[in-house]
Amino acid sequence: MTDQQVTLSRRQFLATAAGVALGAGAAARAQEARMPDRPCFVIFYTDDQGYGDLGCMGAEDLLTPNIDALAASGALLTSWYSNSPVCSPSRASVLAGLYPAHAGVRSILGGHRQATGLPTSVRTIASALRPLGYRTGMFGKWHLGVAEDYRPDGHGFDEWYGFLAGCIDYYSHIFYWGGQDPVHDLWDNGAEVWENGRYFTEIVAERAAGFIDRCAAAGEPFFLYVPFNAPHYPMHAPPEYLDRFPDLPWERRIMAGMLAAVDDAVGKVLGALDRHGLRRNTFVFYQSDNGPSRETRNWLDGTTTPYHGGTAGPLKGHKFSLFEGGIRVPAIMSWPARIRAGRVVSQAGAAMDIMPTILTAAGLDPSERELDGADMMPMVADGAPTPHETLYWEQGDQTAARRGNWKLVLNGQLVEGALPDDKVFLADLDADPGERTNLADAHPDVVEELTADAEAWRASIEAYWTEHHASARAATAFLPHPALRGEA
Repeated sequence: MTDQQVTLSRRQFLATAAGVALGAGAAARAQEARMPDRPCFVIFYTDDQGYGDLGCMGAEDLLTPNIDALAASGALLTSWYSNSPVCSPSRASVLAGLYPAHAGVRSILGGHRQATGLPTSVRTIASALRPLGYRTGMFGKWHLGVAEDYRPDGHGFDEWYGFLAGCIDYYSHIFYWGGQDPVHDLWDNGAEVWENGRYFTEIVAERAAGFIDRCAAAGEPFFLYVPFNAPHYPMHAPPEYLDRFPDLPWERRIMAGMLAAVDDAVGKVLGALDRHGLRRNTFVFYQSDNGPSRETRNWLDGTTTPYHGGTAGPLKGHKFSLFEGGIRVPAIMSWPARIRAGRVVSQAGAAMDIMPTILTAAGLDPSERELDGADMMPMVADGAPTPHETLYWEQGDQTAARRGNWKLVLNGQLVEGALPDDKVFLADLDADPGERTNLADAHPDVVEELTADAEAWRASIEAYWTEHHASARAATAFLPHPALRGEA
C-alpha cells in the first residue's frame, strides 16, 4: 500500500469517526462553563509502538477505539518524528523542546545501554508551566535519571508515580537488565511502594485519572504527562486483553493485548476529562517514543530469535534505526477548542515541537527560551507549512537529515547492531516513504548538499556535548543498584 493510499484510507476513517468522537452530548457541553480559563494539557507517550500499530494508522488486527476516536477528534499526524530511535533521548526532547544532545541526553557508551539523565539546568514543560499556577503530574516511565536530583520532582512535577529506569516487569515492577542484579523500581513521590501483582498500565490509568479528578475539584489547570512503558518489553498482558484477540499469532497477540490495555487507559483518562467538562479546552497529544523493537530480549527468556510482534507498517527500519521505521511514529494532536475534527496532517514535525506548542497555548513566548522546536499549532490547526527547513537525527555512527521530500541517512542500520544497510542512502519520501530505492547515485547534488549539512549539524552537536554535557554521569539514567535507590 502506498503512502497516498494509507492517507486516503485514514481520511475516510476519520470522516466517519469524527461525528462519533465529537458527539459529546448536551451534558458535557453544559459543563464547559466550569472549565478553567486557560487550557489544560495531557501528553500520552507510548514505548516502542510502531508506526503501523494503531487502528487509525491502518492496523486491521488491533482494537484501539479510544485512541482512534482521539485522532478523529483532532489531527492525525502522518509525518511526525521522534527525535531519537531510542527511549531516553526521545523523552528528553518531548519534555525539553530540544534535540537530545542539547537537552543533555544521548545514547552513549555502548549505544542505548548507557545514557545520561536530564540535567536539572534544562527547563521542562512542567517547570515552565508550574509558575503559571498549573498543577503538574507524571505517571508512568521516567527514564531520565535515577539519582535524587534527576527525578521528576527535580524537573517541575508536583506529583509523580512510576519507575525510574528503562523497563520493569509489569506485575512485580522489578527491573531486569543483562547481568545486573534485579531491583525493585516503583515509586510514589519519591517513596518506594509495592503494588505486587497489579498490571502497571492499569495503575498508570488509575493514577492519571485521579490526578485529573483532584485538579478539577480544586479548579486548577494542569499539565499531565502519561509516559506508558507499553508495549516495551517484557511482553506481558493480562488474559482479559489477550482474550480479545484469540486468533492472532502469539507474538502479535501479546502486542495487541498490551496496546488494548493502553487504549483502555487512554479512554479512562479522556473519560475523566469528559466527566469534568474539560475535554474541549484540553490539548491532548499522543506519540510513541520510537519505532517497534526487534530485540531478542523482549521475552526475557534467553532466546536469540528477534521479536516480530510490532510493525512499522510500510516503513523500513525499527528501534535504533534512523530509517523511517525507527523514528517516524504514530502521533495525534487534539484540542477541540482550536483544532477541527478529522484533520490529517502530512507536514513534518517532531517531539521537540511539543514544548513550544504548549508554552504558546499557555500564553508564554517560546522565543524567550533557546528551543530547537517550534509552535506546531499553525501547521496542525491552520494548514500552514512545517516551520522546519531541515530535521536531523543521530544514533551511534548513524546521522540523518530530512529536508522537504528528501531524506538522507548516513551509515544507516535497520536494527540494533546490524552493519550499515548503505553508507549513503537518499530517498524521496513523497514517492517512496518506505525508503525502498536508494537515489544517491541519481541525485549526487542533493547528496552532497544534505551530507554537508548533516555532518555540520553532527559536528555542532558533538561540540555542544563536549562543552556542556560530556562529564555527566552515565549512571544517572541506567543504574547501578545503589544509584537506583538514591544511595550513590
